[in-house]
Amino acid sequence: MSTSVTRRTVLAGGAGAAIGLALPGTAARAGGHHPTSVRFTLDARTLDGGEQVTSVTLETGRLGPIDPAGLTPGTFTVHARATSPIPIAPGDLIFSEYDLDRTVTAARLDRHGNIVLELSHGEGQLGGGTLGYIVSRGRNVRLDLVYTIRQHTPLVRRHGSPVTITRFVQGQLSNPEVDAFSHHVSGSGLKYRLYSPERSPRHGRRPLILWLHGGGEGASLPDDYYDNETTLRANRGALGFATPEAQRIFSGAYVVAPQSTSYWMEDGPRFAPLIREIVQDLVRRKRVDPDRIYVAGCSNGGYMSLEMTVAYPDLFAASVPICGVVEPLSGEGPPLITDEELAKIQTPTWLVTSLDDDTVPPETNTIHAHNLIPGSLITLYDHVVWNGYQFPGHWSWIYVARNDPSRNGTHIWQWMARRRR
Repeated sequence: MSTSVTRRTVLAGGAGAAIGLALPGTAARAGGHHPTSVRFTLDARTLDGGEQVTSVTLETGRLGPIDPAGLTPGTFTVHARATSPIPIAPGDLIFSEYDLDRTVTAARLDRHGNIVLELSHGEGQLGGGTLGYIVSRGRNVRLDLVYTIRQHTPLVRRHGSPVTITRFVQGQLSNPEVDAFSHHVSGSGLKYRLYSPERSPRHGRRPLILWLHGGGEGASLPDDYYDNETTLRANRGALGFATPEAQRIFSGAYVVAPQSTSYWMEDGPRFAPLIREIVQDLVRRKRVDPDRIYVAGCSNGGYMSLEMTVAYPDLFAASVPICGVVEPLSGEGPPLITDEELAKIQTPTWLVTSLDDDTVPPETNTIHAHNLIPGSLITLYDHVVWNGYQFPGHWSWIYVARNDPSRNGTHIWQWMARRRR
């Protein structure tokens, strides 16, 4: 039988439409009123370690003004159940499904009169995430989420009798940063997400930042699972470049995040023209400056960033490979990118990794590439620590997503933004 386990550093969860039930109808009717049904939204944020549901918004605005004095964290309980969207093979592992109560830390009213239940969340905390990692596939998937909400004390309204909600109907998963990226499919069938900058008459053509995801965010073709979602939910790699800070530094940039149909490393030379097709199409259709196209990627995507600059030496103004793979991780077989190819890279390159990376050894990959790429820069961290939380050493993309690497006072986003082809 399949085994579901938990792991501190891999967050899990999902997004599915479901129904959460409240108190039995006869007991829940207050003052003889008819049963009351309310929809709710799962509010999510992509943390450095992955997306988590951080609150639940109950659409109670239509019930009339609610007295906030009678609203406490104990007014409601919230239960979350997360399961895999695809079958888990016998003996396989998934990090992780869960079935537990979420801790309500606060209950408040928003400006629309809706009740917001703030939920305990944080890096490494089980039960709030929206992604599960299937070991045999080496893939993150969006797990199916079923949230059940129960009300324990009536809501006091400023006008009218108290009310108890008898039925809660689960709605969408809402993550404003993720939702700002639109869905697309290229002519060759490669899915991608696109962030478009705000329009401004002061700006002409805009930069384009190409983000290439890691191995865990690709497709799982044996299961026909190709979601175009995990690239934005597993980490802040692409999202970082769409933040107000990054958009200010780049004077408004498009951000495109393609999703591979397998692993970039599995067939990089075949994927390269498919990625270029997306870039060229955006240059054609959008106000993209062809002299300000940048590529960045992590792990598998770090390899693919290097592969793109090898294949298309005149396409990019700058490249940021993060914990990228150069040598086969098995230690056997030919290099993914040869020393001769590395030595011929002309694109300005800034490499980033952590010395405690035990997934992609720094010495034979990032450091080796830096020693061969002419004029390249490198930032080496001892560990991956952000806001006091230590992540696995492989997760050095967190630093780039936060614009942390710097050299002589210039941070990596500013360095990228100053490069022209």
